[in-house]
Amino acid sequence: MCGVFGVFAPDRDVARLTYFGLFALQHRGQESAGIAVSEQGRLTALRDLGLVSQVFDEQKLHGLRGSVAIGHTRYSTTGSSQWANAQPLVQHGRTRTVALGHNGNLVNATSLRDELRAGGATLHSTSDSEVIAALIANDEAPLEEAVANAMARLEGAYSIVALSEGTLVAFRDPHGFRPLVLGRLHEDWVVASETCALDLVGADFVREVERGEAVFADADGLRSVQALEPAAAGALCIFEFFYLARPDTQLAGIEVHGARVRMGERLAAEAPVDADLVLPIPDSGTPAAIGFSRALEIPFSEGVIKNRYVGRTFIQPDQELRRQGIRLKFNPLAEVAGKRLVIVDDSIVRGNTTRQIVQMLFDAGAAEVHVRISSPPVIGQCFYGIDLADPDEMVAATKTVDEVRAYIGATSLAYLSHEGLVESTRRPESELCRACLTREYPTAVPGEHGKLRYESARA
Repeated sequence: MCGVFGVFAPDRDVARLTYFGLFALQHRGQESAGIAVSEQGRLTALRDLGLVSQVFDEQKLHGLRGSVAIGHTRYSTTGSSQWANAQPLVQHGRTRTVALGHNGNLVNATSLRDELRAGGATLHSTSDSEVIAALIANDEAPLEEAVANAMARLEGAYSIVALSEGTLVAFRDPHGFRPLVLGRLHEDWVVASETCALDLVGADFVREVERGEAVFADADGLRSVQALEPAAAGALCIFEFFYLARPDTQLAGIEVHGARVRMGERLAAEAPVDADLVLPIPDSGTPAAIGFSRALEIPFSEGVIKNRYVGRTFIQPDQELRRQGIRLKFNPLAEVAGKRLVIVDDSIVRGNTTRQIVQMLFDAGAAEVHVRISSPPVIGQCFYGIDLADPDEMVAATKTVDEVRAYIGATSLAYLSHEGLVESTRRPESELCRACLTREYPTAVPGEHGKLRYESARA
């Protein structure tokens, strides 16, 4: 999943700008955070496990001086959650030093890794992102050519920010799986995973980084290279629309919040229900619940309160707290007692959380609990940067809708149709990757179910 941010601004505090840019992208990854800066060709990086606010403080930011910076928030999809895999990764190659942050997932990283090691490259992490940095760092061609050469070798999803030779670099795969946008902060340049990060630092959205494009910002200004021919059809991840992206972000010119409200409205038309209250499963289910409520004129209620300070924790609950299960994160309001409820969520993957929420609401006295999902059933593994379960763990991959309903214990269950989801995004179906919903992949993918991971006994 991951979030990337970069800025070239010689007269600004680039580390502080990057910190706040990452703050806006915290939802894309909570395992680690990092910032790399370059000052007169000298590169400094600081990264660690934890949230952005846990990794950085005033003293650390003060020590990160330079004219250009990149940053990264990580949620691991390839490589384990350990310090060595925190980004930006720094690769000291034969030709240059490269700091790099990656959002996406390569499908040919194993063969590239073997080739690099055979050629004498030193690789320290288990992340596919280091492979990209090593290709650029060990290429004797000028930087722009080295980036283009690396892009030609990569297969899969990548939206990249990088630092080398005092230059901010950003590039995107020819399918455009993951978002990447370009912004202007007066005379300076900013790149980010989502437009909400541009908003937070006061930058104006200029355009998306195009599919197969690489951009370079330095003292000479901004340069663009169309390194690869864009794929015949785009493949912007539809999971971004119904779950991952922040509601205030624009994807391909479409505001995410509005798209999710339309999903709820369409879901109400496809699967109406007679009920007393519509409850969202916060936070990603909220806009769709608003749309569902409006369409059927059923009162909207928070109903389920989310503890927004839980996040990802390294401290596990003891056995007594485990028995409380979902209450670590959610707790119902008293008003649900005796009511016929509709709970709206963005997706069901394994089904365990939904099952616990349904039971929690019945325990709180709900008369009925109808579940409505603002996406079709998730049945396929993602090889492009979304950390989904293996197919045999996906409840909808092996069960009918009614069997899923029985498993989660709901009064009724309905999903949004494929057509309804696509129409809600207002993007052509040909420009979206829906592999997790259809098992139709835009590129060749590994035959085995397991994602490409490189953990060893030491990792």
